[in-house]
Amino acid sequence: MSRYIKRIKGMPIHVIFKKIVRKLYHKIYHEIKAQIIKRKPVELDGSIFNDWSSDAVFSLNYKNKPYYMKKLRELNEIENIIFNGDKILKHEFNLLGSGEKKLGKNIEWNKDFKSGYIWENKYYKKIKVISSSHDGDPKVPWELSRFQHIPLLGQAYWITDDDKYAQEFKNQVNDWICKNPLYMSINWVYAMEVAIRACNWIIGAFYFKKANFEKDFWKKFNSFLYMHADFIYKNLEKGEKNNNHYISDLVGLVWLGIYFKNLNYSKNKADEWLKYGIKELELEMDKQVYDDGVDYEASTAYHCLVTELLLYTSVFCKYNGVYFSEKYEKKLEKMCEFIVDITKPNGLIPLIGDMDSGRFIMFTGYGDKEMRDFRYLIEVAGQYFQREDFLNNTSNQLAALWMFEKLIIPKNKNNSVLKSVSYPQGGIHVLRNKKVYIITRCGANGTAGKGGHTHNDQLSIELNAEGKDFIIDPGTYVYTSDYEKRNLFRSTEYHSTLQIENFEQNRFHPNYLFRMEDETDAKVLNFNENCFEGIHYGFKNKTGYAHKRQIVLGSEKVTINDTLIKLSEEIITAQTSLKYKINFILAEDVKLEEYENGIILKKGGTVLKLEFKGRSEIKDVFISHKYGEIIPSKKITIEKDISETENQVSIIF
Repeated sequence: MSRYIKRIKGMPIHVIFKKIVRKLYHKIYHEIKAQIIKRKPVELDGSIFNDWSSDAVFSLNYKNKPYYMKKLRELNEIENIIFNGDKILKHEFNLLGSGEKKLGKNIEWNKDFKSGYIWENKYYKKIKVISSSHDGDPKVPWELSRFQHIPLLGQAYWITDDDKYAQEFKNQVNDWICKNPLYMSINWVYAMEVAIRACNWIIGAFYFKKANFEKDFWKKFNSFLYMHADFIYKNLEKGEKNNNHYISDLVGLVWLGIYFKNLNYSKNKADEWLKYGIKELELEMDKQVYDDGVDYEASTAYHCLVTELLLYTSVFCKYNGVYFSEKYEKKLEKMCEFIVDITKPNGLIPLIGDMDSGRFIMFTGYGDKEMRDFRYLIEVAGQYFQREDFLNNTSNQLAALWMFEKLIIPKNKNNSVLKSVSYPQGGIHVLRNKKVYIITRCGANGTAGKGGHTHNDQLSIELNAEGKDFIIDPGTYVYTSDYEKRNLFRSTEYHSTLQIENFEQNRFHPNYLFRMEDETDAKVLNFNENCFEGIHYGFKNKTGYAHKRQIVLGSEKVTINDTLIKLSEEIITAQTSLKYKINFILAEDVKLEEYENGIILKKGGTVLKLEFKGRSEIKDVFISHKYGEIIPSKKITIEKDISETENQVSIIF
């Protein structure tokens, strides 16, 4: 209740009154609608789609099949695609850390098959997505119902011409429609999920265009797909500060608008959906993406998801004669540059902020263990923007192969040299040389200060030496299925930064899993090719101190200098016995040896020495490389008294 009081405090009476009236109206409206739908399920007259097919185009063209087969043989992907396509035929899925699971002949689309919890089919506004009475994770049925396995089935179908893959696509769509009436299941709760599913169904329509399906299937398919668009338009996830959900909604409207644009139906709203989607995406690009090209949710993984949504949509639009503004395209290109710049020498992105293993359309990588590799997206960006520097920093052509009629091969095949780079608005800063890559975050809280997918990771680092991860961000693990773990993985103590006592950089309520106070006011003080220096004020009102960190990259070592700066003598005097600690979260396969001056870290023939003064402890922790997966690792903790306001750690390589 206090949260709502705080939100309306200072609002004019007439504004508060309007909000109350609006909430009452929506409550009454949905109560009535739920009763109507319960008596008579929503359907669209299938005769609208008699003898109709979309004239939307994409790169998938059967005339180009010899080229696809040639490239697939070069990439050595044919056997892999067929193997994974056959797993889908057997209803074997590996989603969100589940491991290989056989879902049986009868797929339960509204079940978290990890915990066993099933959501009852009822009106979507009455479904309690999260409850303390069970540990069900709604992301599991949502992930399955996104139908991101369609490209795998489609690719296996194209390679083999075996109708079994086409029949599986048809059977699954029919089964899903039967078990998920419009408005009446967990899979209708958020428009984002509806939009991603719709776009993957559209991809299915391209892959299986030549399949020998009866007309009644395509009528049902297109009818339900049309209702997806209508649902999205009526349930847009739009608020004061939007995020990747609203981006997904708009992307869905654009794809569906293009798909249905030639439908001869008096009430066809395809043009309205398309125009609205394009207009709003232009606006959201301005609002959600900083001028330096970084998504404002303070999460590297969500930046990649949003980039994929926008980039794939630009590709689809271009095929169909729909274009975004030059300003929009330039910023999209910057978003892709950011992914190139943050990618580590081992091809993985650092997991700064939340990571839910989210993808849009998975032309490659479905069910893979490694969800931190976005080089497929760099390849798509390189083809779309015709950037050889992008193409020279990738090794995964499979997604691009299915999205472009012919791949550009860079003339100069030498890897582009990546340099130290700072994204001041996005709050991400990378120092690198031939041996070492080190990244830190120092910037605004995500979603314009609301928190959202932000972690308490100001001035935290990841360090990769000679292509091997040593110090890492621990990831996210889960959201709503385990509140305790959710809060642990976003806490200050779970990041490679300084913490005073058990104070959080930004306070958060343990029950508000996507909110965080905006207290750090982090600022970059200096950045050049070999040095980063930044400060945050998250401990100011709790202890009287600010935390300043300097990172110096030399030819043989990295030096990390931490300084506590006194800001309030009154608060400091009241807390004379404070202690602080500096944590380093390690990758799971790093071997440790303690020695006189610090700790030796070993991994795959590479040896680093962590040298420091003072007490230290090696603790057991958990890390997570992808959503739903948890593995044991170690954390080094250096402990200090508050009177020692300066500390230096040298990482010698």
